[in-house]
Amino acid sequence: MSIAFESDEQSLRKLRERLHQMSDEELIKFGRNVRFLSGPRVSVTPDPWQAQLEEARAEWRRRHPR
Repeated sequence: MSIAFESDEQSLRKLRERLHQMSDEELIKFGRNVRFLSGPRVSVTPDPWQAQLEEARAEWRRRHPR
């Protein structure tokens, strides 16, 4: 049995690919769920949900420029 760990850059690239393949409706739903999870909290570790929320917002802005 082996355990493999991904670098932050690899997981970020995979997230961007997943977001790119989502429909607008799926992207909105994903963003709402992640926004709820990234609410205020006290922790010493960085919030992984905040990074996903920022990526979802970036994908939305890419699709719908002002």
